[in-house]
Amino acid sequence: MSLKLTNDQVREIEKHIEAAYPGEGAGFLLGMDGEVKGVLPLDNAREEEARFNRFLLTPEDYLKAEMKAMEQGVDLIGVFHSHPDCPNVPSEYDREWAQPFFSYIISRVDKGKTVSHRSWRLVEDRTKYDEEEIEIQ
Repeated sequence: MSLKLTNDQVREIEKHIEAAYPGEGAGFLLGMDGEVKGVLPLDNAREEEARFNRFLLTPEDYLKAEMKAMEQGVDLIGVFHSHPDCPNVPSEYDREWAQPFFSYIISRVDKGKTVSHRSWRLVEDRTKYDEEEIEIQ
């Protein structure tokens, strides 16, 4: 399976995560059937001193995303977040908080500039991720 985004959506993600640097930036992906229809950037709710290597999306953030998706007639299909100055592979912390069936875009941001994007899906038994292709249209 692959995740489809537009160039504009990728730029919106990059703008948000670069502005959050040196902290992690994060938000939700709205869409259906692996196609992103909207990006919902959100503030990192993690305490200031932990934002450089952790992000937190609150229950209120999830509710906001679910409501926005419902308004647009789509689903909440994933999360994006950045890894400042480190590889864009899921950490153990990422795995503990992830949900199966969501796409997780992790973007590497080095010195304030986005370097690359990778997307991951947690397997159903929650033991590992499988990488999924990102198609930019």
